[in-house]
Amino acid sequence: MQFNNIIREIQQVDPEMTERMSTRRKAMKEIAGMGAKLTLAAMPLFLGSLLKKAYGQSGPAQGAVMEILNYALTLEYLEAAFYEAAIAKGTALVPAGAPAMAIKTIGDHETAHVAFLRSAIMSSGGTPVNKPQFDFTAGGTFPDVFTNYGTFLAVAQTFEDTGVRAYKGRAAELVNGGDLLTAALNIHSVEARHAAHIRQMRKANSFGDVKPWITGKDSGIGAVVQASYDGEELTTQAGVNIVNIGGQNISAAAASEAFDEGLTKDQVLAIVSPFIAQ
Repeated sequence: MQFNNIIREIQQVDPEMTERMSTRRKAMKEIAGMGAKLTLAAMPLFLGSLLKKAYGQSGPAQGAVMEILNYALTLEYLEAAFYEAAIAKGTALVPAGAPAMAIKTIGDHETAHVAFLRSAIMSSGGTPVNKPQFDFTAGGTFPDVFTNYGTFLAVAQTFEDTGVRAYKGRAAELVNGGDLLTAALNIHSVEARHAAHIRQMRKANSFGDVKPWITGKDSGIGAVVQASYDGEELTTQAGVNIVNIGGQNISAAAASEAFDEGLTKDQVLAIVSPFIAQ
């Protein structure tokens, strides 16, 4: 498809496109001026630049972006350090074979997230927050977190479930954030896979009656981690009650399972603060 045809098709969907550009004539002149220099390989890049001119909007303020990235970095520091400490215990904590390989893989992912976020912050002119000192016993709430496999997996599940909701809760603040929003959503989906796998590991060891997803606000762990799950019991989305919607037999449990809810910054900080040494 030629560029002229592409522009015409976009205009059919959005007649105001040319007004958001400097002028259609100028845009066509830019395209014509490329001439033979515009190779097939360069076309997607050129078109992307053109559409950015047409639809580009100011993204979130840099200060806000840096705050969100450092917020995410703190959570990733927490998870990466948690798995690093567990891996260091070897088979005294996590059984050899598939369990140890899974924890190693998840730990590697969290370490990669830390490296990415630090790089993104520095390349954007910001300063990464320092890695805190952690107390994974949460002040004695989980005294055997690195000696009891069941406790370790319970805390791991809580961290992963919280991470999923934390990214979801602040993603909207990165709207028009371009690559940073894409990266945040990419990390969010990986955290969800981690959470599902840890839940399956707990189920396989009879450490909890859990599913790969959350039913209502049930943690499958107990009241000690309830703050990480409060709010997940919602059955209304965008003002629409999902229970028995359209005459279908949809229970409140199924309706809550079908959607995840985000956590606010204050909620997340309240959850993780017991794990940060004073």
